[in-house]
Amino acid sequence: MTLIQKVKANLILEHEADDELLEMFIAAAVSYAESYQHVPEKYYTDHPMPPTTEQAIIVLSSHFYESRDGSTGGFFADNVQAGQQVWNMVNLLLRLDRDWKV
Repeated sequence: MTLIQKVKANLILEHEADDELLEMFIAAAVSYAESYQHVPEKYYTDHPMPPTTEQAIIVLSSHFYESRDGSTGGFFADNVQAGQQVWNMVNLLLRLDRDWKV
């Protein structure tokens, strides 16, 4: 299963109308993960992505899709705290695979 297929499954999306948008959100989430984990840009192009990092990418990409204006936690949560909880969880997952030597 590809990363976009996993994101779409998480979002319960069956159409292809937003695939280009989802790819942009996935690219942004991967870039954030690489920066947060202190690995070089495009690192996950040539290296396997650990499952915890992949889950963080799926969650963050889904969050970007559901909360395009960045002001809420998504369609199912209409408060700013829900959005912060998403970021807290994403950062926790990414810390598990972070390169602490840098």
